Amino acid sequence: MGKETGFIEYKRARVKYESVEKRITHYNEFTTRLPEKELQKQGARCMDCGIPFCHSLGCPLGNLIPEWNDLVYKGRWKEAWERLELTSSFPEITGRICPAPCETSCTLSINTSPVTIKQIELQIMDRAFKEGWVKPEPPLQESGKSVAVIGSGPAGLTAAKKLRKQGHKVTVFEKAPKAGGLMRYGIPGYKLEKKILDRRIEIMEQEGIFFENDVTIGEDLSVRYLKKSFDAILLTMGAGTPRDLPAGGRGLDGIHFALDFLTGSNKLNEGKLALNQIISAKDKVVLVIGGGDTGSDCVGTSIRQGAKSVLQYEIMPKPMDWKNDWNPEWPDWPKILRTSSSHEEGCEREWGVSTKYLSSRDGIHLNEAHFVRVEWIYDEKKKSYKMKEIPGTEFSKKIDLVFIAMGFTHVEHDSLVKSIGVDLDSRGNIKTDSNYKTSVDGVFAAGDAATGASLVVRAFAHGRDAAISISDYLKSE
Repeated sequence: MGKETGFIEYKRARVKYESVEKRITHYNEFTTRLPEKELQKQGARCMDCGIPFCHSLGCPLGNLIPEWNDLVYKGRWKEAWERLELTSSFPEITGRICPAPCETSCTLSINTSPVTIKQIELQIMDRAFKEGWVKPEPPLQESGKSVAVIGSGPAGLTAAKKLRKQGHKVTVFEKAPKAGGLMRYGIPGYKLEKKILDRRIEIMEQEGIFFENDVTIGEDLSVRYLKKSFDAILLTMGAGTPRDLPAGGRGLDGIHFALDFLTGSNKLNEGKLALNQIISAKDKVVLVIGGGDTGSDCVGTSIRQGAKSVLQYEIMPKPMDWKNDWNPEWPDWPKILRTSSSHEEGCEREWGVSTKYLSSRDGIHLNEAHFVRVEWIYDEKKKSYKMKEIPGTEFSKKIDLVFIAMGFTHVEHDSLVKSIGVDLDSRGNIKTDSNYKTSVDGVFAAGDAATGASLVVRAFAHGRDAAISISDYLKSE
């Protein structure tokens, strides 16, 4: 715990952003840091709550949050970092992009503001890198076993790090030009600068982990080769199949999946693509379909590219507008309206809107989108909600560019999944048991490839736990 009366004496500190006028001119991080003394006060707010729900329920990694809150309060920064590293391999990343379910389950959230857990985590890691505490940790001895990790997103990187620490030879295969998966290509730099990824990957390489980028398994290398060359295989390719828009005119020019747009923008900012090679929102009226984080990223990126205006429509009803600091559904994740920093930069948002069809004057390029307002009716018999169009609510908008950000359905059923022969579950994900084993001996799966799209922190946790199962399997071989 922190100070016994800290949660009474100190208020939650709000992390400040760079002004909208400044931050929309660049793709760098714009979140400020709290002064050290202020951060110690935030650690002091951690109360002796008996059952730390932040640790036991909120955090998929099981981070020892009360312990490092207390250590920060006492100024024992290196010990705080050591506690954090016990459970989390990449806290500098979760401290930036995790939605912080730990905070919504914080005991203080019952009736007041939670501890600023995410910011404390981030600044512990800022200090750890600044002081040089984060160093390569090669294994003490080699196991003689080898593992191929397919995919370098959060689950893949965590598993690779843990497996290497056990002495296994680890090779990470990534089909993109650089490692990082969606963290590199799907998340804008203003939320996660790519130098943060590069710094960590360089450390992993010094630990003896091999990265084979720009390699597509099933095409450039066969599954047969992998099975002959490695003692175990871990599939962590993510849930790469986007949910499509079932609307007329879907094939018109100007309609794109969100990830295609975000990937191009990130590659442009890394100098891998030219401006004329990406989907650009400059001087265009942009419609983002989907109200989640990916849609929000499209909003912020469109604004930075110079869009004329940005609309974001969501088919689901508007969540509860909640202005209080405490959690109305504690300790669960509350279903409340959330406004991201991108929304604050300028965006028209609407809920309960269904896209009927998209039209074109020349039959080629998108010019207009047509909508209808909907309501959701609860069906007592089926115990579920059913969407119903509201008569007379049809409307249209002049639109130049549409980004479909309606989530992801399952892992891509590509040549790798088909040739390796793993079973799929009813939703199209790779089917695994409680030990992350697939239906094929020696082949494991973790992260979104096995669960469907989920939180980045959950993928980190699954990668860590899958590494433990793989090590146990290799010992028994």
